Amino acid sequence: MAQPADHLCEVTAGALTRREMLRRSGMGMGMLGLSGLLGDAGVLGPTSARAAEGPRSALASRPTHFVPRAKHVIHVFLNGGPSHIDTFDPKPSLAKYAGKPLPIPNLRTERKTGAAFPSPFRFDRYGQSGIEVSELFAKTARHIDDIAVIRSMQADVPNHEASLMLMNCGDGQLPRPSLGSWLLYGMGTENQNLPGFIAMCPGGYPVAETANWRSAFLPGIYQGTHLDTKETQIDKLVANIKNTELSRIAQRRQLELLETLNRQHLAERPEDAYLEARIESYRLAFNMQMDAAEVLDVSREPKHILDAYGPGIHGRQLLMARRLIERGVRFVQVWHGAEQPWDSHEHIEKEHRRLAGQLDGPLSALLGDLKQRGLLDDTLVLWGGEFGRTPTVELPMPGTFSGKPTGRDHNHWGFSVWLAGGGVKGGQVYGATDEFGFRAVENRVHVHDLHATMLHLLGFDHTRLTYRYAGRDFRLTDVHGRVVRELIA
Repeated sequence: MAQPADHLCEVTAGALTRREMLRRSGMGMGMLGLSGLLGDAGVLGPTSARAAEGPRSALASRPTHFVPRAKHVIHVFLNGGPSHIDTFDPKPSLAKYAGKPLPIPNLRTERKTGAAFPSPFRFDRYGQSGIEVSELFAKTARHIDDIAVIRSMQADVPNHEASLMLMNCGDGQLPRPSLGSWLLYGMGTENQNLPGFIAMCPGGYPVAETANWRSAFLPGIYQGTHLDTKETQIDKLVANIKNTELSRIAQRRQLELLETLNRQHLAERPEDAYLEARIESYRLAFNMQMDAAEVLDVSREPKHILDAYGPGIHGRQLLMARRLIERGVRFVQVWHGAEQPWDSHEHIEKEHRRLAGQLDGPLSALLGDLKQRGLLDDTLVLWGGEFGRTPTVELPMPGTFSGKPTGRDHNHWGFSVWLAGGGVKGGQVYGATDEFGFRAVENRVHVHDLHATMLHLLGFDHTRLTYRYAGRDFRLTDVHGRVVRELIA
């Protein structure tokens, strides 16, 4: 006997899809028991541990593996590859060989280079540590006793995009989450009204664009939020920051309804990363209307602070970085050289002097400001680019540049970065390149080692901060990396 139509509708409405039936019956109870066992053993990472926490924000602050020395990061990224030989790694031996071939066997560069090219910049000793720094960063050098200079960095290849990805994401070829995304995933953030990870890049995007601050296979809520700091008006700096159509009360009611519907949807699809990211994004966008306008308005600062950072874009964005981490933002990346990079294949004396002139004063102001406020103790500052430059002059090919040998080629074999604050042992030089600055020869530090050390300072064992994807537990350092303990105070 045929069933009434309304009964058919009732059965259909309550039925499970084939995928849902398989998920519940085939994996449901088994995975429930397994998750409990793994959770007790400490195998599951932060995402799995959050499953039992209900609607708690995915961005909520969370405990680390051990007590962190640093709780925030400001990454000053010099896009294009600044020359270590002209900034933090003096090589007087180059003067002896000026205009002559260097006695370096198997000297391999990306392009054709010629004779030794001594630095046109003067180096002086600074601080009680007496570390030599170029005149290009004479103001920053006033803080050298708080800085650990790593002169033995190494990357994998001399190409911009691959080296940018390696420095930012731990892999030069495959899509991987950025350092800021890993940190936000593991640590959460201390301010629910602002993005936990912000990338400031004036005038657009650098090479590889948003891949530099992507979350890749991590949930989308952990990706960086880009700010074009060339803009000064808040509604241009942060798109759609204001709602001109609805009152705040009406927006709140709308958000609550939307979140209720999304939560009901999520209850049937636990740990749907895309849906979780959408819920968090809506909530964050609403909350940002309260705090973003205030924190990004640097005109609220006293005149002596504004004067110290200077009037330009780079002073403004470094001051924004301080204001952001002061309010609990976890990771701020500040780009320099996105429009006119440090990629000085020619006219290096003119170009490096111009670029350093934009950054030196504001960077010195940032370090002094952080220290004066007690923020440097738990803020880790990283300075550097994706690689260094050759000690030999680049020989322009026909039709390129000006045709004059006045610059340096890319060099991934040896370069410099520095760390300050956040548990770093300042006033030291770690590692060394050869006497000409071409290759790291003493205490080599690969980018994986740098990342492992930074994560250690932030309270993480880099081998245990993992995320399961495609049947594998991924981590920032892949299967590499060692903690450079000499850099830790």
